[in-house]
Amino acid sequence: MRLHQIPVSLLLPPSPSSSFSPRPPLYRCCLAALSSNHRTASHRRLSTDSHAPRPVIGQDSVEVLGGSYPRDDFTNVTSKILAKVGRNLHNQSHHPLWLIKERIKAHFYRSYMGRWGNPLFSVHDNLSPVVSVEQNFDSLLIPPDHASRKKGDNYYLNRNTMLRAHTSAHQRELVRSGLDAFLLAGDVYRRDQIDSSHYPVFHQMEGVRLFSNHELFSKVQNGEELSLFERGGRRTPHKQEAHTLEAVKLVEFDLKQTLTALIAHLFGEDLEVRWVDCYFPFTHPSFEMEVRFHGDWMEVLGCGVMEQELLNSAGAGNKAGWAFGLGLERLAMVLFGIPDIRLFWSEDERFLRQFRVSDIQQPVCFQPLSKYPPLHNDISFWLPEREDGGESFTENDFYELVRSIGGDLVEKVSLVDDFTNPKTRRRSQCYRIIYRHMERTLTQQEVRLVHEQIERSAESELGVEGRY
Repeated sequence: MRLHQIPVSLLLPPSPSSSFSPRPPLYRCCLAALSSNHRTASHRRLSTDSHAPRPVIGQDSVEVLGGSYPRDDFTNVTSKILAKVGRNLHNQSHHPLWLIKERIKAHFYRSYMGRWGNPLFSVHDNLSPVVSVEQNFDSLLIPPDHASRKKGDNYYLNRNTMLRAHTSAHQRELVRSGLDAFLLAGDVYRRDQIDSSHYPVFHQMEGVRLFSNHELFSKVQNGEELSLFERGGRRTPHKQEAHTLEAVKLVEFDLKQTLTALIAHLFGEDLEVRWVDCYFPFTHPSFEMEVRFHGDWMEVLGCGVMEQELLNSAGAGNKAGWAFGLGLERLAMVLFGIPDIRLFWSEDERFLRQFRVSDIQQPVCFQPLSKYPPLHNDISFWLPEREDGGESFTENDFYELVRSIGGDLVEKVSLVDDFTNPKTRRRSQCYRIIYRHMERTLTQQEVRLVHEQIERSAESELGVEGRY
């Protein structure tokens, strides 16, 4: 299973149900690390709410959020994607993503208080999405050859800098700053397929809680005799080599209790929950949380006991803790009944006004806008051949080309035929592109102009040979 599809906060796997599959939770794909690069470090804390110049992709550099990043052979971010940077839907008052974020914040603020009566969990929802590759992958123990690093799955500004693929890219720096309990929310970016539940920009929220030896065992009988760590331990399916079994079980209990309370707050008390064992490079043991919703089991988040190596590298080697991650779009689509992920980017007042409630806990049931008819066109082509006999074409490259040209006019792209000529061994594919505007009726004439541009660009940029 690819990392960006494994269940957890980045642990972000697909599918709340068999038919719904927004990204994996934020923990599943979570990756965090503090870059030593001065430009990235200084830019890391730049508020994305500031009035920074418009992003620009120049011949030699990419300008975004006040930073300039030299282009190289890894640069693949597009102007349409950069135009989303700084929109911060999760911070727009009464936007559906904001509502979900605020409900989660309110629950943690009300349920978990610090020693002096202040909220235990701090909230960080305005960190720059421009991060180093080291932050996004290395700090989370993602191997150098892991599939999740592929250029085809991420948006790179250059070989060393990218748009974060998960909010966990900031996890280590927040722990290093001395925080023991925090929530983190933000926009994340991934190249992916095109349908009603996938979009190249989406939003995640994750939580981290660390415990000292005293905090974890203070309520346990003879707790002063217990320890977080053991020497000479071994890794098993239930624990890391550094942890005692008693510590892991208490951390796991606190994690599951915390998340069960959160989901009950969001979905209602009468909810059936189950935990599924899974694997993530940055937690062990790791779990996916599933709930029975409308008769189907739906995965809602990923979580686990944090790898001690991560805490050691962040200067918190005397503590143990848990982390979780979830997708805000996934929850909003389910809880509010929003059928298409593109709607979150709509500025149509008929959509936005439905979420202007006086109380953030007030139930909201999305009322569909007029359903405009879809138009579909097919595109067929021979895939390019390499001299070594391999193929240089990837589906994500084609999806990205369609997004760059068709934008939000495109509702879905699906592969409808994959054929290999038995004599020449040449391979061809046929994709069906469904066009539908969210706010008006499209004409076949305007769709045809877009479709023809996609056909021409596929030949010139991807090296395919059209079959028209």
